[in-house]
Amino acid sequence: MCAPKFASGVIRFQKEIFPAKKALFETLSHGQSPEALFITCSDSRIETPMITQAEPGELFICRTAGNFVPPHAYQTGGMAASIEYATAVLKVPHIVICGHKECGALKAALNPEGAKDLPHMQEWLSMVKEAVDLVKENCADKSEAECAQMLVEQNVVLQIEHIKTYPTVASRLERGELELHGWVYDIKTGDVDAYDAQSRRFIPVAEYYSGRTA
Repeated sequence: MCAPKFASGVIRFQKEIFPAKKALFETLSHGQSPEALFITCSDSRIETPMITQAEPGELFICRTAGNFVPPHAYQTGGMAASIEYATAVLKVPHIVICGHKECGALKAALNPEGAKDLPHMQEWLSMVKEAVDLVKENCADKSEAECAQMLVEQNVVLQIEHIKTYPTVASRLERGELELHGWVYDIKTGDVDAYDAQSRRFIPVAEYYSGRTA
């Protein structure tokens, strides 16, 4: 059996990439200070560092099916622990929740019969029920593509509301120490839209962040 491509990639990283960035990795070995907690989908087509052009150490990344964020509850979970650590210990100034078009989890949420033999997936999909109900109520006269786009966007908005339920997030929002961002990525075109809470619509990131300094 041939070595998998990703193993060959590790060898190339060690021989070519790491030596070119040795000073960066030496600095990172002493700790991290990421700019953002970046929550996105587990989908293999979402390459966060490529999309954002971020270097190692700049993003604290969490990935879940459908980029879902479970509402806060007093029970341990990987996502809850990561949110708590990022906001209370690393004190990231930004949280990005990034959804994407052609999301398999959201397709399953609209057509749950396809997940009837996947009990864990069925339970997981319950976290987007409010967005699904909203889309079904407002999509009677819209095409399938328009309904899918609406669900992708409404899911991001819903997950922003979910993350606000975390005490460490809520307290830092109250103090003005944290900013929430909702994004939608289009795999086919490379477009990224950001949620504008004032207009309650998604607009291109270049427009949304226009006038801000890096």
